[in-house]
Amino acid sequence: MIGRLTEGIRPRTLIILAALLAFFIVAPLFASDYLLTMLILIFYFAYTGQSWNIMMGFAGQLSLGHALYVGLGAYAAAALFVHFGMAPWLGLAVAVPISAAAGAFIGFLAFRFRVAGVYFAVLTIAVAEFTRIGFDHLQWTGASAGLFLPVAQYAHNDLWTLRGHPAMFYYVLLAATAFAFIACRAMLQSRMGYFWLAIREDEEAARSAGIDTFRYKMLAVVISAAMTSFAGVIYAFYYNNLFPEQVFNISQSILIILAPMVGGLGTLFGPILGAFVIETVAEAMRTLLQWFGVDLPGTNQLFFGVVLLFVVLAVPEGVWPWLSKRMGLMEREP
Repeated sequence: MIGRLTEGIRPRTLIILAALLAFFIVAPLFASDYLLTMLILIFYFAYTGQSWNIMMGFAGQLSLGHALYVGLGAYAAAALFVHFGMAPWLGLAVAVPISAAAGAFIGFLAFRFRVAGVYFAVLTIAVAEFTRIGFDHLQWTGASAGLFLPVAQYAHNDLWTLRGHPAMFYYVLLAATAFAFIACRAMLQSRMGYFWLAIREDEEAARSAGIDTFRYKMLAVVISAAMTSFAGVIYAFYYNNLFPEQVFNISQSILIILAPMVGGLGTLFGPILGAFVIETVAEAMRTLLQWFGVDLPGTNQLFFGVVLLFVVLAVPEGVWPWLSKRMGLMEREP
């Protein structure tokens, strides 16, 4: 099993990965609160980027409303915790099916009636916006006034209720990112993964070859939605407050897709590397602007647009494929 998962990865790459994993495991022991917060954001976007990459990078279905699944997961687990005291890991058993059902609903509407390309992307935005408006008026989840989780001082980390130091969230997201990487590689090397790639390259040819394109596109949407909802649960219990305008906003969906697009769409390492590139350079930019005393609204969005434009023009395949080719890190990309 391990041999199959590492197929196509050069030994030197495995050594680098092992060293990086060891470094990230011990990082909270010496990292400042500022650096730890930054690493949490990096792994959050690395995980959500991997989840989104299943839909677009593997199966070729462009979603611009992935914040929908983050929001549904966040609100489901948080509301159950606030109203019934249900631990987030139990709430996850509710959050994941809800997000998966939402993904299945969107997928069924789109794929049954042959809605594809930019029209599918618009449909995902429309459903996310419709959901945001609904939660703006749903009193059980705080409506537009927001849903707030109780915060108490804990002498120790309580993993069961996700109450504790940011380092606990860091390790949860690190483990989730590692799991998502392994799961995505396993899926890509399966029959389903090869069918996804065939659909991405030429859906009509895949259908002519006997592939049930409706079924496998549905699987991509449902799996991606279910995985993304987990990030929503972590989001809710890390920030301890939820607002529909904040969680379901299209800007959140754009942030999710930036990492895989910059790192390398359809690759396994791309979303992780892209998250590091985006967050590291963005934080450096914010620090530089503060140093010069510049405080302009929308600076981050402008910066992200410039970075994406640079990547598209300079390395259209993404940073990871460009880097791996020059350093000889991969024998072949899946």
